[in-house]
Amino acid sequence: MPLPFIAAFVIGLICSPAGVTGAFLLLPFQISVLGVTSPVANSTNLLYNVMSIPGGAFNFWRERRFISSLAASLVTGFLPGIYLGSLVRVTLLSNVKIFKLFVALVLLYLGLRLLFSKSKRIEGDVMVLKASATKVEFKFAESNFTFSPVVVALTSFVIGIVASAYGIGGGALMAPMLVSLFGLPIKAIAGANLIGTFAASVFGIASYTSLGYPPDFTNGVAMGMGGALGIFIGSKLQRRIEERKLRILLSFLILGISVKYITEWLT
Repeated sequence: MPLPFIAAFVIGLICSPAGVTGAFLLLPFQISVLGVTSPVANSTNLLYNVMSIPGGAFNFWRERRFISSLAASLVTGFLPGIYLGSLVRVTLLSNVKIFKLFVALVLLYLGLRLLFSKSKRIEGDVMVLKASATKVEFKFAESNFTFSPVVVALTSFVIGIVASAYGIGGGALMAPMLVSLFGLPIKAIAGANLIGTFAASVFGIASYTSLGYPPDFTNGVAMGMGGALGIFIGSKLQRRIEERKLRILLSFLILGISVKYITEWLT
């Protein structure tokens, strides 16, 4: 189907430089354009992630902008959270109107974080200096950064619940946390964030399928192929993109969708 392919390509191209797949924008696309309002939209969104992520993640790894210990921490926390989130979706958020309000609130958070966040224009390779279960230290662009794998895992557990209930792998919600809460540079964490999202999405598909909501493979594969191409190109262009302009454009798009859904809920 050309429309899902094109939509996913554009979204993946725009979002991948920040280390997210753009699945948070594909869910409103499924609801409002394709008319899919059941939890099938969630599992289909996760299928998009599974198909679209590998190429972009490989680019980050090949260009030495990948932190394996951070990816492992994200996966550890995401997986149990993803399962709990799928249960929330099929029970507490089964009503379409309530689910749209939930989607609107998540998008409102993402849009505002993008709009008001600040990022330093720093470049370089990632070099892990120390790694243990309690502390990881790495060097990026002549500066040293640290994080606690345990704290990252606990944070990603909570994020995983919200992400799965929404229908995403968690990367879009986790990236602002890694940047603002942990003080990590977005260009250093993008690859690990994609891998965490990939693992969470695989597990999420299994969770939704076990609950009776397998993905729509026609739309999922079309979006996955478009997203794979967009994310692959976007990850290669990351070094050349001016983040501020892209972030502002993306934030207004997200906030526009959020306002639309909140208005629908109020009327």
